[in-house]
Amino acid sequence: MAEQKIIAVVGATGAQGGGLARAILADPESGFKLRAITRNAGSDKAQELAELGAEVVEADLDDEAGLAKALQGAYGAYLVTNFWEHGSPDREYDQAGNLARAAKTAGVKHAVWSTLEDTRASIPVSDDRMPTLMGKYNVPHFDVKGDANALFTEAGVPTTFLQTTFYWENLLSFFPPKRQEDGSLVLALPMAGGKLAGIAAEDIGRTAYGIFKQGAPFIGRTVSIAGEHLTGTEYAAAFAELLGEPVQYYPVPFDGFRAAGFPGAEEMGNMFQYYAEFDDEFTGRRDLDKVRELNPELKTFKEWLAENKDAFAGI
Repeated sequence: MAEQKIIAVVGATGAQGGGLARAILADPESGFKLRAITRNAGSDKAQELAELGAEVVEADLDDEAGLAKALQGAYGAYLVTNFWEHGSPDREYDQAGNLARAAKTAGVKHAVWSTLEDTRASIPVSDDRMPTLMGKYNVPHFDVKGDANALFTEAGVPTTFLQTTFYWENLLSFFPPKRQEDGSLVLALPMAGGKLAGIAAEDIGRTAYGIFKQGAPFIGRTVSIAGEHLTGTEYAAAFAELLGEPVQYYPVPFDGFRAAGFPGAEEMGNMFQYYAEFDDEFTGRRDLDKVRELNPELKTFKEWLAENKDAFAGI
């Protein structure tokens, strides 16, 4: 049997990386094996991966030398950052640079960089439709990832740029339908009449696995993904079907959402406004048939809801 190629997965215990890690472990005849890169090799999730056959290696995104060591000998690498851990675009940009340079130093043959659109290509910061944040961004966690794409090209890393989108898991934690005083259910989203491209987080990793299996033809390409494109009304209808009672969609005004006062409200308000007002171009880049070619198990929203039915039972 030929020697298996190592795919090193940064954030293998997280949402995106976890989907890829499980896809590799579930396909032992693929010719790939998993190296799970995590900050804490002693965590329950890391130990679970080890028990399933993964090599588990500790590394930190702020440590370029440590990352290079962790990536040494890997054929492929899945590279992802988490803006919401710290909320600093500068730190995320630096971490992306560490990943790019470490991948180059380690000789990675195929990197998949988890990224997002730079919204400023669609709406300049001089446009007064939404507030400028931190002096130069519309949606910092989008825009800085778009900025960071060039770091991989400049480093000479053979890279596929995987443009992700809204996780449906956010509907579990932040945006579930809510029971009103009169007993009715309302799904409140600041999406106006636009379509929100959503995806199950694990499908990001599974689609990345499809890219690794395709290999060289995807190097240098940008692949934009989603599971389904639905309006707020369509999301509400899917919830109504699941819960067996009407769910009304309420389009939260963008300015009202930005003024809500919780951490990240302005940024998320800008994000939803971008999703809503530029939905044709955003969803247009995400050809669901092509995504399904890479990931035949790609879930629809109703399939994802059915799998998570118990989580919504107490609404």
